[in-house]
Amino acid sequence: MSGCERLQRAIEECQRRVPAGPGREAACKHLSRGLAQCLVSEACPDELEAVQALCASGGTALKRAQCQQAQLSLSLCLSSLQQQP
Repeated sequence: MSGCERLQRAIEECQRRVPAGPGREAACKHLSRGLAQCLVSEACPDELEAVQALCASGGTALKRAQCQQAQLSLSLCLSSLQQQP
């Protein structure tokens, strides 16, 4: 079982155990974020790595521009996957 599958099952279990409402959202939030991160890392690993490396801190104007470009590349990667049947 992959890491993403384990997170998916953990979210399902969390949602099953915690009643619907704000409490469920708070209790399961970290799992949802982890699953999103996992899925993005599987779908667009190079683009995600670039964003993590270039957007970790403010830095210079050049680094901010590189961060924005990396974010755009990640967005384009994810968008291209959404358009596939």
